[in-house]
Order: sequence, then C-alpha cells, then structure tokens
Amino acid sequence: MGTPKLDKRTRSSPLLAVDAVIHDSEYGVVFVRRRYPPYQGYWALPGGMVEYGETVETAFTREVKEETGLDVEPHGLVGVFSDPSRDPRGHVVSIVFHAVIVGGILLASSDALEVKWFSKPPRQLAFDHQIILDASRAVLRGEDRKTG
Repeated sequence: MGTPKLDKRTRSSPLLAVDAVIHDSEYGVVFVRRRYPPYQGYWALPGGMVEYGETVETAFTREVKEETGLDVEPHGLVGVFSDPSRDPRGHVVSIVFHAVIVGGILLASSDALEVKWFSKPPRQLAFDHQIILDASRAVLRGEDRKTG
C-alpha cells in the first residue's frame, strides 16, 4: 500500500497522520532523528501517515514499531493537531496518543537515523512537536488544553 503523495498542488483534502509520545518518568521521551526531508536530521516524535484502509490505532503501532523497534499500545489521546502549516509538504492532520511500551527493543529502523530517550527535548525538533509535547504535559497533569 504506500503512503499517499504530499503534493500540495494536487491535494484537495488533508492527509491523516499519527504521532506517539512515549514517556517514561525515569528515561524521558523517545525521539527519532529523521532520515528524510522535510526536517532531515531533526528530532521528531515517532509517527507517520495512516494508510488507506488502516485504523489510526493500527497505524500508530505500525509506525512506532517501524521507527523505534518498540511494541506499543495507545494509552489515551494527547490531541488532534490540524494547523494547515504544521507540515511544509501540505495540510496533514495528526492524531497523537500517549504510548505504553509492551515489548520490543529500542532500535532505529525504517525512516529513522537514530532513536533515543531524552530527559529534555532536543534542540532541533521537527514540525510542531514542541506544541505536542506541551499538550502532552498538560494532559498528564490533568489540565484541559486546546490542541492545534
């Protein structure tokens, strides 16, 4: 199946993506270093495009496994991020979940150059992932927060 093209000139509706906040009180948050543009070499939360016919939950577990080697399950919604300018390739709406690790070994693969835990977010974050991290912290603290 493959990921749909992100050509702004030919798309008439947004694409759908998923992202994961994998948080551990001891280690921090998992980030992947992007292998490909946009934001090549920048750090990002694990995630990617939902394929046609796939549920967001299935896409979530697939994308995290492909990029991090970890087996995860969604554990609560962080939010829906829909700012049309959040992805330079075009309008992409991301559904973001917190993740619980249920297996696997942290190992970069697929679209990731590197994967690791960060106790503080890395400097070069891709997309709107700082906004997502802020929303995640608010959700974990039990605050009501508007998503983007």
